[in-house]
Amino acid sequence: MDVSSNKVEKVKLDFKESKYATGKRKTSIAKIWLKKGSGKIYVNGKNYQDYFKRATHKMQLLRPFEIINQPTNYDVRCNVKGGGLTGQVGAMVHGISKALLMFDIELKSTLKKEKLTTRDSRSVERKKYGHRKARRSFQFSKR
Repeated sequence: MDVSSNKVEKVKLDFKESKYATGKRKTSIAKIWLKKGSGKIYVNGKNYQDYFKRATHKMQLLRPFEIINQPTNYDVRCNVKGGGLTGQVGAMVHGISKALLMFDIELKSTLKKEKLTTRDSRSVERKKYGHRKARRSFQFSKR
């Protein structure tokens, strides 16, 4: 049984003429390098199809490109860390939208209308003392 066959080798990519942007959501931070290309998207060295398994995550990731009607005109390299997969996708979408604006500022109105250039500042509320969760109290009993 060969254990090394399960490993996916990291892909070295040439992103010299690229634009850089950072996207954030919840506790996830995505570093995005965007360049003109053929529509390849790599997340932490893997193809996005292998990294994200859910169809909703893949659809959400491609949304900025579909809105500008250029789904295969850009290559993306991304390093993302922190949070879960949903937060990571949200951070990537935010970063990709910011990087697209560096290529063409006229896209700003269309991306802003879809709220992709704005950071989603919602995060998990902290747990309070005397509560079971952030807002949920313990059950009250008079006797």
